[in-house]
Amino acid sequence: MESGVAASKPNSKSAFSFGRAASKLGGRLTLWAFLIVMAVLVLFPIVMAILGSLKTNSELNAGTSLLPQDWQWSNYTYTWKEANFSLYAWNSIFLSVLSTIGILLVASMAAYAVDRREFHGKRMFIFLQSMMMFIALGVIVLKPQFNLMVKLGLHQSLWGVIILLVAGHQFIFFILFGFMKGIHRELDEAAMIDGAGFGYIYVRIVLPLLTPALGVSALFAFRGAWNEYILPLVFTMTQPKLMPLTVGLANLRYGYGGAVQSHLMLAGAVLSMLPILVMYVLANKMFMQMSAGALKG
Repeated sequence: MESGVAASKPNSKSAFSFGRAASKLGGRLTLWAFLIVMAVLVLFPIVMAILGSLKTNSELNAGTSLLPQDWQWSNYTYTWKEANFSLYAWNSIFLSVLSTIGILLVASMAAYAVDRREFHGKRMFIFLQSMMMFIALGVIVLKPQFNLMVKLGLHQSLWGVIILLVAGHQFIFFILFGFMKGIHRELDEAAMIDGAGFGYIYVRIVLPLLTPALGVSALFAFRGAWNEYILPLVFTMTQPKLMPLTVGLANLRYGYGGAVQSHLMLAGAVLSMLPILVMYVLANKMFMQMSAGALKG
């Protein structure tokens, strides 16, 4: 009797272990299946755009095959040289880089001042910043914004767009504000004992510690400025030489005779992805550092 009970215990343990291992394996397979499906959904449009950019316009519109019958690498050459793509690319880089630098400076200084100083209206300032994140004014404020830039004499340049993009820094402000809280104030107090001022502490102590958060914020800010369409469209409507890629790509749609040049638009879209990918590669390490710091905290 006792031997039978003793013999049944190892069997129950082995069955439990086998069930647990099977459950873990099933969970991993489910996770991998989900990740593969999501990767396919994300990468499929990009792959189709790349393949479409290497087709002729008639072949692309016909949609008879997935792969190009004759790889048209000349689409990229034509788009870059003949369609003023290089000019549009330079305008986008100018707009995005300066907007990113401005947003990082304004948002980091605002986050530092709000976190380290007590002043009247502090809570109201934070409330207004958070409110503007969730209220999409869109085209409602375009006319007042344009009128303001007209009075400043910036309505015929990209500087007006840059100033307006820098003004919309609320999302970056809260990223840096949350990260700022993780920097111990003892560092500020020690620097003040040594005679350092408020600005010196911000530049020499706080900013180096904010590097991971600044890298991630730069990625979001650059992407937002690079993909901006409405503001550049309004401000460059009468200035074709100032158009960024998002606006200039629309000019590739119609070619000679009014035919829709879908293959050239896809070639331009593929080229416009490259700066975003470069920014991601540069900011990826900082993004991982910030994520690891958040998990440790």
